[in-house]
Amino acid sequence: MPVALNIAIVGAGIGGLSAALALGVRGMSVTVFEGAEAPREAGAGISIPPNASMLLKRPGLRGALEKLTTRSSGLTLRTSQGECVARPNAPTVPSYQIHRVDLLEMLLGMVKAPVKFGHRCIAVDETQDGARMSFDNGAICDADVVIGADGIHSVIQRQIGLTTRPISEGIVAYRGLVHTEKLAWGAELHGLNMWMGLGRSLICFPVSQGRLINIVAFVPSMHDLEETWFAPGNVGTLAAEYEGWDAPVRDLIAALDHTFCWGIYDRPPLPYWSCGHVTLLGDAAHPMVPHFGQGAGQAIEDGFALAVLLEDARRDEIPARLKAYQDLRLTRTSRVQIASRLAGRFYRSAGGDPAEQAEQMRGWASAAEWIFPYDAEKAALALR
Repeated sequence: MPVALNIAIVGAGIGGLSAALALGVRGMSVTVFEGAEAPREAGAGISIPPNASMLLKRPGLRGALEKLTTRSSGLTLRTSQGECVARPNAPTVPSYQIHRVDLLEMLLGMVKAPVKFGHRCIAVDETQDGARMSFDNGAICDADVVIGADGIHSVIQRQIGLTTRPISEGIVAYRGLVHTEKLAWGAELHGLNMWMGLGRSLICFPVSQGRLINIVAFVPSMHDLEETWFAPGNVGTLAAEYEGWDAPVRDLIAALDHTFCWGIYDRPPLPYWSCGHVTLLGDAAHPMVPHFGQGAGQAIEDGFALAVLLEDARRDEIPARLKAYQDLRLTRTSRVQIASRLAGRFYRSAGGDPAEQAEQMRGWASAAEWIFPYDAEKAALALR
């Protein structure tokens, strides 16, 4: 009978913690290592798409998700002047909107694995039957499998021989949260709402059971910003970008106390993710631009698919199992990366060539039809 594997995950973000949850449910021993000294997340909301929420519900998170999230169906599209944009053949799918801090706290509370903060991984070396991690605090840890869930600037990625450079989309996102009560119409806002203009777009949705409204505004930029959640932005600069737009857009921006700037990056698909007993997950493997809400979504899919493929594996089977995971996920995430970029162009095309916009809308609707219903566990089980 196979011995329960000892899994080390580098990175305690949404992808790393979701993977720890999925692996633990399937009987593996997991330890999560995080470089930060303590949990640290900027105030921001995210949307959990149906392809991810269906997975999170399976380990018993349904009740917690319903309690902490705002549930919506579909995306309401408007022009910069507030006119509704018809969405022919676009599927209406349920999703969950949640404060990022709430999601991480929920995952930390559900994960049974130890999470060791203050452990920044600096090296990973293959051993005879596993991998050895070295940390900047002098700690050393051996594991049967090491999973690099350490983001777009992944140390683990470099340790398996990959050198890549993130590519800017030429877009900067301004993020912020507004107390719903600050807006006369705030309590009437439901679901995902997007305003589309030539070169710009803005999306907002309620989080924290409707007490807060999350705002993300996308504007063109000639300057590359660091891919971080914490760089401060200027509310006045943001307001100037949306001068003359629909009144709710201007109201939302005016209600912001502060905002953060976030550079939008992805990267061409990697030639491989896995080497021996080491593999990658989430942004370390496939950073996504956020226009289909699939950054967290694809990381969650990774973790659940990997758990299926590692379950009951013998140690001598690990390299082959990780290769199967890589091949399965690389194909899908590469398609989602492309679809996400195209969705962003569609959202920022209003006011441009009508024929081109119509074609982009058809592509957006078509991509939604294969992205959202996908079951990563089912796909992985088919390979067992």
